[in-house]
Amino acid sequence: MSIEALVRSCIIDLEPYEPGKPVEEVERELGITGVIKMASNENPLGPSPLAVEAVRRAAARMEIYPDGNAYYLKRELASLLGVGEDQLFIGNGSDEIIHFLGITYLHPGDEVIVADPSFSRYDSVATLMNATLIKVPLKDFRHDLEAMAAQFSPRTKLVFVCNPNNPTGTIVGRDEVERFLEKLPADAIVVFDEAYCEYVEADDYPDSLRYIGEGRHVVTLRTFSKIYGLAGLRVGYAVSSPEITAHLNRVKEPFNVNSLALTAALASLRDPDQVERSRRLVLEGKRFLQQSFVAMGLTCIPTEANFIMVRVGLDSRDVFKALMARGIIVRTGDIFGLQDYIRVTIGTAKQNERFVTALADVLGKE
Repeated sequence: MSIEALVRSCIIDLEPYEPGKPVEEVERELGITGVIKMASNENPLGPSPLAVEAVRRAAARMEIYPDGNAYYLKRELASLLGVGEDQLFIGNGSDEIIHFLGITYLHPGDEVIVADPSFSRYDSVATLMNATLIKVPLKDFRHDLEAMAAQFSPRTKLVFVCNPNNPTGTIVGRDEVERFLEKLPADAIVVFDEAYCEYVEADDYPDSLRYIGEGRHVVTLRTFSKIYGLAGLRVGYAVSSPEITAHLNRVKEPFNVNSLALTAALASLRDPDQVERSRRLVLEGKRFLQQSFVAMGLTCIPTEANFIMVRVGLDSRDVFKALMARGIIVRTGDIFGLQDYIRVTIGTAKQNERFVTALADVLGKE
């Protein structure tokens, strides 16, 4: 019997995640240096100096297993967020928590409702658990919560709301979210993925933690990968009811988050300016890029995140290759069903200027 015959059929149906091209690979392939990556929504300022120093000190004790309960990080987060320590679950990135939610709650035939396009890991966990995936198209590049609610049934188990949404950067507001929650089936769980929440400017951004306090079946996901600049260490967290976090703790590996990640995350929370300086950089960069797109006659999707989807009017793969030849890595829109869009991460002022110059050259907009 071939090895393929032994694989669960759902594994064959899984689409492997396609990460952004690393700088080293592009420089090696093209024989160039000085490549900048504006594809994966990373923080161009990098981590807090406090985190770097804390990791340097902690590296001398790598022979010791990490704290499997993440006691000190949970204590700090609980104080910051105003929740109980038993309402927190720490994961090896938010991706792992999404995976654990599927393992914990999905039976074959259960329904998972997601927006389309949105973060691909929601689709993957539904496929992995033999659940029924229901994809609801965005409306005006935003979650269509009314249409998603129309899909609710007794079999609905998990609903993912990426807010701000990846890849569009759009949000859904407080009133529409609350109307949505009122229609939720009793046995369903809504997962608010708020990886980019610290960048949001809108006044009507919903406070998902309040819904947890009201006793609703809600899970809020957040991460240290974006505004805290720790993407390379992989640490994220969930806030929910003590019952849900207790369930997640039953399925996690004993030491799922490494000690350096825990150390860096804790130090990052103790840097009083980490969030504000990263947020300030992104908001200034967003204004510059939006104005530059207007000057080139391009349209972009209004964003509340640290990236922008811009319509370039050409095949995104062609624009991607042309920009890469000029030492700039972006994300193609075709993987999200947006064939003539590219997604660009907001970088430093110099990176943004270099990108705009290169894009104008590629599009003949100089």
